Amino acid sequence: MDSEDMTGAELLSAFAALANPHRLRVIGALADGRQYVSLLARQLGISRPLLHMHLQKLQAAGLVKGELELSEDGKAVKYFELVPFALQISPASIKAIVPSLPETAQGRETD
Repeated sequence: MDSEDMTGAELLSAFAALANPHRLRVIGALADGRQYVSLLARQLGISRPLLHMHLQKLQAAGLVKGELELSEDGKAVKYFELVPFALQISPASIKAIVPSLPETAQGRETD
């Protein structure tokens, strides 16, 4: 994924997903390769439900992908890995995506 190929909505989603220190830590941990949820939660020192919430946000933004696999003992194990991405922002790139930005609710700005 490259920011030059993204719509305004996709870019907003990516930036919103990255605007959280837990999610940045997840990205950092996954930079070394794919990982299963339980081990990733232990490495990051957060609960699995909280990690799942952050992974869902990152996945919705297209920054990570998950895959369910069966372990040797027959248990389902969910692995996550990064989707290669490069986000570069400049005044010109912002100008280019402005037409594809979503409308805000009732014309009001949102945070």
